[in-house]
Amino acid sequence: MSATSAMTDNAMIYLDHSATTPVEPRVFEAMEPYLTANFGNPSSIYRAGQDVRRAVEQARERIAALLKAEPKEIIFTSGGTESDNTAIKGLALKKGGGHVVTTSIEHPAVLNVVKWLEKNGFTATYVPVGSDGVVDPDEVRKALRPDTLVVSVMHANNEVGTIQPIEEIASIAKEAGVPFHTDAVQTAGKLPLNVEEMGIDLLSLSGHKFYGPKGIGVLYTAKGVRLEPCVHGGHQEWGKRGGTENVPGIVGLGKAAEIAMSEMEADDNRLRGLRDRLETGLAERISDVDFNGHRESRLSSVANVCVKYVEGEAMLLRLDYHGIAASSGSACTSGSLEPSHVLLAMGIPAEIAHSSLRFSLGKDNTEEDIDKVLDLLPAIVEKLRAMSAFPR
Repeated sequence: MSATSAMTDNAMIYLDHSATTPVEPRVFEAMEPYLTANFGNPSSIYRAGQDVRRAVEQARERIAALLKAEPKEIIFTSGGTESDNTAIKGLALKKGGGHVVTTSIEHPAVLNVVKWLEKNGFTATYVPVGSDGVVDPDEVRKALRPDTLVVSVMHANNEVGTIQPIEEIASIAKEAGVPFHTDAVQTAGKLPLNVEEMGIDLLSLSGHKFYGPKGIGVLYTAKGVRLEPCVHGGHQEWGKRGGTENVPGIVGLGKAAEIAMSEMEADDNRLRGLRDRLETGLAERISDVDFNGHRESRLSSVANVCVKYVEGEAMLLRLDYHGIAASSGSACTSGSLEPSHVLLAMGIPAEIAHSSLRFSLGKDNTEEDIDKVLDLLPAIVEKLRAMSAFPR
C-alpha cells in the first residue's frame, strides 16, 4: 500500500480536503516519539526537556521557511480559529477601540470575531465581493478610516477556492499605516507564500488542512506588530501565548511543512488535472449546473457547483451512501440550515445556493475517484429532480 493510499479508508472516496486532511504517514512517524518516549516539557531545563525544546524549535524553523519568515515571528496556537482570534482581537484590545475592515465572505473564525468586537464598542466594514467572489482592492481603500486598526482578508476562500489579490490589498493597508492580516488556512502548504514580499503583517494557518494533525496552528506576526495575548498563562511563545506547547502537534506541523515545500508544485499540477476532469464531466453529464468562484484565480483543489432544482444536502446523503464524502460548503457551518453566506455574498439566489456541492481534492484522489463521481451523480440528480418541489 502506498503512503497516500494508506491515508484514507479504501472503502471511502474522500473529496472534502478543504474541511480536513488525513495525517500523512511521514507526519505521524515524526510525531510518534513525542507521544511516547520523548514526553518531556520543553520548558524544563534538564536534558529530556531540552531535547524536546530542540524539536519544537526545528519545527518553528520549518514553518518559518514555508512562509519565508523568521523563526521568532512564528507563534504556535491550537489552530486557525485561535490564530484568527489572536490576530484581530489582539490588535483590537491593544488599541482599546477603533474600526475593522474585513470582507463578506470570510470564514466564521474571522466574521464572528469581528461581530464580537462590534458588540463590544468597535465598528466594522464588511467589503463586498463580485459575482466571481473576488474582493475589489478599491473597495478596501474606500472602507479605510483614520481609526481603522486592522484589515483582514482571507488568501483563498474555503468554499469556492477564489484567491484574493492580497498583495494589492496589503499595499493599500500599508499606505494607510494599518496592519494587514490574512487567513491563509486554505493556502498554506498549497501555494507559495512569502510574507515579506506579499506585505503580510499577520497570517493564520492550520496544520490539519495540509496533512498535519488537528489542534495545532500558527500565527505569523511580523516584527513590530504588537498584540494583546488572548491566552494568558506562562512565558511560552515569548509571552505571546501561554500554555505548555503541544509538542507532538508542533513536530507534526513542522514535518507537514517540510513535505509541502518539496511536493507543492507537483501536487498542484496533478490536482488541477483532476479538478478540470471533474468539472468538465459534470458540465457534460448534468444539465443546469453553475460553477462558482473565479475561473482562473482559484485553488487547483476546489470545485464548487450549484446543481439547480436539487437540495445540496440530499445529493450529499446519496453520495455518502455510495461511499463518497463531499460537502455543501464550510465544515464549520455544516450544522446550519441557512444557505452559504459566501454564495449569497456573490449574488447567488438563496434557492440556488441551497443546491451547492463542494468537492475538494487531495493527495489520495485518483482519476478513478473522479470517474466514480461522474458515474453516480447524474443518476442521483435525475432521481432527485423527479422528486423535487423546486420550480423549473
